[in-house]
Amino acid sequence: MAIIDLGTPPAAPLGLLASLPRRISLTLPELRVLAESAGGAPLPFDVTGEPDLTLGGRLGRTPADSEDEAYAAAVQALHEPRSSLARRGLLVDTVADEGLLGAVGLLATPTVAIDLDVSVGTSRVRAWHRQREGAVASLATTDGLVFELAWFPTEKWADELARVAVLPEDHASRPSAAPSRLDLPYELVDAAVEAVRSHRSDLLSVLVADDLELVPVLTALATEPTGRLRALVADVSTSATTVVGVVSWVLLADGWRALRPRRVDGVDRVEVRARHPSDLAAELAPVLAEVTP
Repeated sequence: MAIIDLGTPPAAPLGLLASLPRRISLTLPELRVLAESAGGAPLPFDVTGEPDLTLGGRLGRTPADSEDEAYAAAVQALHEPRSSLARRGLLVDTVADEGLLGAVGLLATPTVAIDLDVSVGTSRVRAWHRQREGAVASLATTDGLVFELAWFPTEKWADELARVAVLPEDHASRPSAAPSRLDLPYELVDAAVEAVRSHRSDLLSVLVADDLELVPVLTALATEPTGRLRALVADVSTSATTVVGVVSWVLLADGWRALRPRRVDGVDRVEVRARHPSDLAAELAPVLAEVTP
């Protein structure tokens, strides 16, 4: 997770976040221009594409090198940012829209940060939510080239979090062999998943002893996942970022399952429970309660 420099940009006037637009698409160069206009506000992510001066870069080309070059070329092919912002009415006489500046400023000066990473099949969404004093700004992208910037009051946060977890329209669901709720020893789940991945499914009956009904359930946990969701919550109210919790979901055949580790009588266990995108805020609530008044 990026460490936010709270001292670089001026604090955003939160009253500006009530102005329109409330949700807008921006290219990476446009986003950089707005960050510069907001007092050099740092963006909440690292951008690749710079020349590789590391030892690995000097030893020869790798597949990652080609990907970085393709990404850098795609960025260069985007429209000139100041002209495109001006055409859209977001930059007038070199002055950026106040609502956008307020949102970018909030991204850089929050008290609470949530970083979300969602993968479904070959698709991946990265989103950064930043909150302070009753307002939230979010930034999301699927390709690192075009970003959605949004800002809204905290009471609308639950709806915005749910949007991140919504499955693609072309995602096909089917019945799962796993029930809607499981509570199992962590070691059993870990060993079963490793056995299936190692093509040793024959070991599952040994792992479950006499409870053979668990074999198809454990097999489902190892073979069905086609996606994951990870949300990291941090307290960034001071110069030292403090990670206070992580929420993890896995996508099974019929939808999301929350993974909730816990310790009972000295034994590590994991609860696996069916979840809907609208449940993400409730899953994050106990963690957020530790850092929000």
